[in-house]
Amino acid sequence: MLMVLSAGIAPGLAILSYFYLKDQYESEPVMMVFKAFLYGAVLTFPIMFVQYVFSVENVFHFNWSKAFLSAALMEEFFKWFILIFTIYQHGDFNEPYDGIVYGAAVSLGFATVENILYLFANGVEHALGRAVLPVSSHALFGVIMGFYLGKAKFSTQDKKKKWIFLAFFVPFLLHGLYDFIILTERSWIYYIIPFMLFLWWLGLRKVRQAKELTIEHHQRNGTAL
Repeated sequence: MLMVLSAGIAPGLAILSYFYLKDQYESEPVMMVFKAFLYGAVLTFPIMFVQYVFSVENVFHFNWSKAFLSAALMEEFFKWFILIFTIYQHGDFNEPYDGIVYGAAVSLGFATVENILYLFANGVEHALGRAVLPVSSHALFGVIMGFYLGKAKFSTQDKKKKWIFLAFFVPFLLHGLYDFIILTERSWIYYIIPFMLFLWWLGLRKVRQAKELTIEHHQRNGTAL
């Protein structure tokens, strides 16, 4: 049991630490990041219950609907919802890069609980594959979501709605594509590897852009870095 818990928790904490330590300007309070992680963890249970009901009742018959509606829509919408209503307005969200940290924290909270449950059901031998694919993909969906929320919070009023919408839509689209590849392609591994490389490239690009926006934000407001 201890081995499964360790293997289930370690990837999420390692990836979250990576993005947390990338915040070179004003690190977020550890308790706030932990709370965001817990919000994501708690989300796992109602979402997985609803997905189980969908599966038992055979609500979604096609791979595209399972990928985009049962998985991507449910998971990304509720992660986005939690970020908007518990983190976005908080005083500690005070620079664009903070969205990256909180987005990754919520997503990795969800991914970590999902990972633990999967390893209990299927065995610890799947731990490496789960770390490389589902856990890291959730992290990157959260990074991209957080990037757009960071842009929204520090943009002019007329652009906020656009960035808030993209904070949901882009991760939803990427998540749907990820699941669709796995559900549809018999030799899915040959398609998912380039997709994951693209996802890491995009996520790290958003990290760099968020850092640049943070520098501009501090320069604009005359605050020291």
